[in-house]
Amino acid sequence: MGENLNLFTSTQHVINDALGKLGYNEEMFELLKEPIRMLTVRIPVRMDDGSIKVFTGYRAQHNDAVGPTKGGVRFHPEVDEEEVKALSMWMSLKCGIVDLPYGGGKGGIICDPRTMSFTELEKLSRGYVRAISQIVGPTKDIPAPDVYTNSQIMAWMMDEYSRLRENDSPGFITGKPLVLGGSQGREKATAQGVTICIEEAAKKKGIDIKGARVVVQGFGNAGSFLAKFMHDAGAKVIAISDAHGALHDPKGLDIDYLLDRRDSFGTVTTLFDNIISNQELLELDCDILVPAAISNQITENNADKIKASIVVEAANGPTTFEATRILSERDILLVPDVLASAGGVTVSYFEWVQNNQGYYWTEEEVNEKLHSKIVDAFNNVYETSMNRRVNMRLAAYMVGARKMAEASRFRGWV
Repeated sequence: MGENLNLFTSTQHVINDALGKLGYNEEMFELLKEPIRMLTVRIPVRMDDGSIKVFTGYRAQHNDAVGPTKGGVRFHPEVDEEEVKALSMWMSLKCGIVDLPYGGGKGGIICDPRTMSFTELEKLSRGYVRAISQIVGPTKDIPAPDVYTNSQIMAWMMDEYSRLRENDSPGFITGKPLVLGGSQGREKATAQGVTICIEEAAKKKGIDIKGARVVVQGFGNAGSFLAKFMHDAGAKVIAISDAHGALHDPKGLDIDYLLDRRDSFGTVTTLFDNIISNQELLELDCDILVPAAISNQITENNADKIKASIVVEAANGPTTFEATRILSERDILLVPDVLASAGGVTVSYFEWVQNNQGYYWTEEEVNEKLHSKIVDAFNNVYETSMNRRVNMRLAAYMVGARKMAEASRFRGWV
């Protein structure tokens, strides 16, 4: 609980700093420091053994001045109200950064999906939609997959919503299977967005991706896609890591071989003898460092030992505030998580657009549109950072907060 309260208060600080830099008054912060709507629901589910278990779920809608709110639903034993609120605020910033016509939303259910059967998960997914159906919809609030939820869960949720509304509503939710109106390119979208940010950052630093030495921390969904993209682009991926340790080869690792050998949890290092620690991995001599695992990896204790010219955050919050300051003083270009990981929500937006117009794009079209969205967002944040003489993280928050603050002001809310 403490950690999530921390996430919530630190998110409030971030928004306060950004609004202050943009010249907004205290009233604007009062409006944006909490979600505009927060719903807590109780969902009774008849379990396979015949017993009834009652689950608690949440849906937060941070700000809908720009347009409907948008954000994932996570199934996790440690979901709580503060976390869902904070994450909905992050989604608002993210949508502002990539200039999408959305505000931020987030949902979650306290459960452990790893211990539940397929049938129990389906009942829970449908029960959640029934409980929140009053406040969601293609023009109100659009859910998506998140931690421990996937396209199957989205499909059940869409089906339940369509039954309640008595019409087919593919635009109610994104991250769906392709046959139910999902978008091409959605699976790889987040890693693709990070890759585009790496390419843009490399241009700013005058580094050629071909032959650049890249270190990727994490080899799960994001990390493995990234390592593959970088490898295919001609970079030398000299180190990767998973929960058990890290592999390092200054000549470059054989990424395809490692992907083949990896188990379903993204673990591969256990097959090798000469592994190094995650801490050593972060301090390796390289051009580009991509933390794609967990939060708080680069801290004030090791920020002065980072040897990369560019750090691109593919995980959520891998660099602490103190470390961000140290890196920017050392002229290391840090691309913050809110910008780097915005590929997912961007393609979710494309999915919603395709659902609304009933016309679907090829993967090439999706990738092309994603590329131009992320490049524009990157340049906007980079220019803000240069013009305002602030680090990239604060610049990203300023770009993210500006849109909803302006929309709230035009609507006459503040």
